[in-house]
Amino acid sequence: MSTQEKLLARMRNNPRDWRIDDLKSVANRLGIDWRSEGGSHYVFSYLGVEDDVCVPAHRPIKPVYVRQFVALVDKAKEKQS
Repeated sequence: MSTQEKLLARMRNNPRDWRIDDLKSVANRLGIDWRSEGGSHYVFSYLGVEDDVCVPAHRPIKPVYVRQFVALVDKAKEKQS
């Protein structure tokens, strides 16, 4: 199990107290695109998945955004299979 997979498993079990760098790390490993247009939010997206996830970069990230990110990761993994 890679570091990103362990990180993702920890996000599933406890969606509290995560940083934007943790989400970006998982996204980079799985090929999920992210962008920040100079504001305080990051947008995560994956080609073929309709729902983009907009996450405020304030620390800590609220659990609802971590859950949305994990759902995006699950959909991206389905598309990769």
